[in-house]
Amino acid sequence: MGYEWFISLRYLKARRRQGFISLISIISVAGVTVGVMALIVVLAVMTGFTDSLREKILGINSHIVIQRLGRGITDYRKVSAMVLQTEGVLAATPYTYSQTMLSVPDASSGVVVRGIDPATANNVLSLSNQLVEGSVDALNDEKQETDASSTSSSAPRSLPGIILGKEIARSLRVDMGDNIRLFSPSGPLTPMGVIPKIKTCRVVGIFDTGMYEYDSSLAYVSLTTAQDFLELDEAVHGLELKVDDIYKASVIAKELEKKLGFGYVVKDWISMNKNLFSALKLEKTAMFIVLALIVLVAAFNIISTLIMVVMSKGKDIAILKSMGATSKGIMKIFIYEGLVIGLTGTVLGVIGGLALCEVLSRYQFIKLPSDVYPITTLPVKILPMDVTLVAVSAALITLLATIYPSWKASKIDPAVALRYE
Repeated sequence: MGYEWFISLRYLKARRRQGFISLISIISVAGVTVGVMALIVVLAVMTGFTDSLREKILGINSHIVIQRLGRGITDYRKVSAMVLQTEGVLAATPYTYSQTMLSVPDASSGVVVRGIDPATANNVLSLSNQLVEGSVDALNDEKQETDASSTSSSAPRSLPGIILGKEIARSLRVDMGDNIRLFSPSGPLTPMGVIPKIKTCRVVGIFDTGMYEYDSSLAYVSLTTAQDFLELDEAVHGLELKVDDIYKASVIAKELEKKLGFGYVVKDWISMNKNLFSALKLEKTAMFIVLALIVLVAAFNIISTLIMVVMSKGKDIAILKSMGATSKGIMKIFIYEGLVIGLTGTVLGVIGGLALCEVLSRYQFIKLPSDVYPITTLPVKILPMDVTLVAVSAALITLLATIYPSWKASKIDPAVALRYE
């Protein structure tokens, strides 16, 4: 062990009359520990919240959407076959999109009705995993039996199925098997004005995404029902795609746009939710900067501790210099002392932060209101890069805090310090 390390460790173990310095050293270690713990936990929660929100969004939306300017995609089967040949694309499904109104005898609500192909929708969307009642396959069963009161000679009524969000079903007070009417303002023009189109559907499913915006404004019908209701013939509004790597969706989208040519618009999930995820990223960065101030405050404690040690050890420094110690060696003594304080706090903070994240993730005792947040418990996800960034930042801050006191110690003149000794 070099004399610099030996002396710095001895200074950390202050004598009884210098116990106040040891107390400040302990406070400095505690400050760094708390700051590092707070940084790790907050960054893990922000990362977990972002990932949970992304899973919610991608559970109800696709990775890539293909649209065509004008009436829509009339040859969607041909386009789908072409798209599936692109590397990275796993599945494709057609869809329609329209704003309509749902109505029951004593209530009504405006919603977005999406027409999906039950045979291929589950390959792209996670709708089946979000259903609390019913199934996607029930949308295929459009022929429903008539009421028991109907005569055997009467023709069966065609009631297409519809899947509602949990909040829509609650606001309209409907349940499985209830009938509901679809209204569209784009009906035929008559001398009396535009007559809205009306179609009666039967509730065959209720889904719960955990996100109020979707659960209160979205409904699904089969693709054939939507095409008939919107008079689209064989056209669809677009194709939804699933890719093997969600982070390469933007690259695949650009490739598809070149492949399909003019008139087609290809959007990926990143560009469609750019503002939301940019805001979350900015918030995570801001939280890191704010909480890093805790470590900075602890660094000021380290500075004050070292300055007090330098003031109390002036005679020792002068004797060391008289014995041949260099200014560089004196600086090392106090730099090492500050680094021991900072690195001890950093290591304890990392251990404590990881332990606290594990407790939060395993026991989930912090509950969130479901009507405010899209998740019910505090999400936690630890990224090695975040932990490394926090540890390195704390170590650098504490290292910088040691430079000024160490420089002041190296400038002590032995002759002046020992003149009155």
